[in-house]
Amino acid sequence: MIEKFLTYLKAELSRSEHTVAAYRSDLMEWRDFDTLGGSTEFHPELATPMSLRRWIASQSSGCTVVSLKRKISALRSFFRYLMVTGVITTNPAEELRTGRAPKPLPVIVRPDETEAMLSETIDETNFAEVRSRLIVDMFYTTGIRCSELMTLTDGNVDTLRGELKVLGKRNKERIVPFGEPLAREIALYRRLRREKVGESNGEDPFFVRDDGRHLYRKMIYNIVHNAMTGVVHAPRLSPHVLRHSFASDMLNNGASLNSVQQLLGHASLETTQIYTHVTFSDLKNNYLTAHPRAQKK
Repeated sequence: MIEKFLTYLKAELSRSEHTVAAYRSDLMEWRDFDTLGGSTEFHPELATPMSLRRWIASQSSGCTVVSLKRKISALRSFFRYLMVTGVITTNPAEELRTGRAPKPLPVIVRPDETEAMLSETIDETNFAEVRSRLIVDMFYTTGIRCSELMTLTDGNVDTLRGELKVLGKRNKERIVPFGEPLAREIALYRRLRREKVGESNGEDPFFVRDDGRHLYRKMIYNIVHNAMTGVVHAPRLSPHVLRHSFASDMLNNGASLNSVQQLLGHASLETTQIYTHVTFSDLKNNYLTAHPRAQKK
């Protein structure tokens, strides 16, 4: 029954592979708890709010609030599926609650460090170096997610219009603009890619390995991490940090919250608002204005 739900989650609700894998792990842990490690039969239709609370309580000592909230979400979704399929009539997980998870501020890269990283000299005849520079610059210049960069096709990258068509969460498409500097990098990359793996049609992946195959997530992470190492002084060095930096720098330079929300592909404005809580420019301006030792005499 759990596997049927997971198939439904992916095929019908278009949830990501990451979400499906996390829900599988959570539901299997709950099943093992409910069946005493497999010594009794599994009957999810007999679950009660009390039995589910006991499992959540058993998990609380070794889990963060974020993990507990995800486990509760997995249970709620699973029992909603059982309601849709007519197995049960009420959702025993609907009233499960946990504490409010703290919202850490996003890690960002200071603009001077970003500029230094993207100004380092590369060999413009070397396919791998040009590809790596373009990947890093595209993350920072457009704010797209790693999964969105991985699924870019050649036809989704339009240098004449200066636009990327990206496939975001839950298969939602959006258009992300970019400027002439990135367009020039794309043109150089395409020329070297053509020399390396041949002509590409619109359906082929935009970013490829030397043999023409897709890039994989860990490879992209390593490319970004290596480019940031020694130049960027941040607690995390990853593609998502560049996405955070894109949003922060846009807001610092006058972009509206609504426009940044659309560019990032956030479903809710609340998700985007975290970037307004602390920005370097705001902190510096507030300091210069308010602290008596920072003001000119």
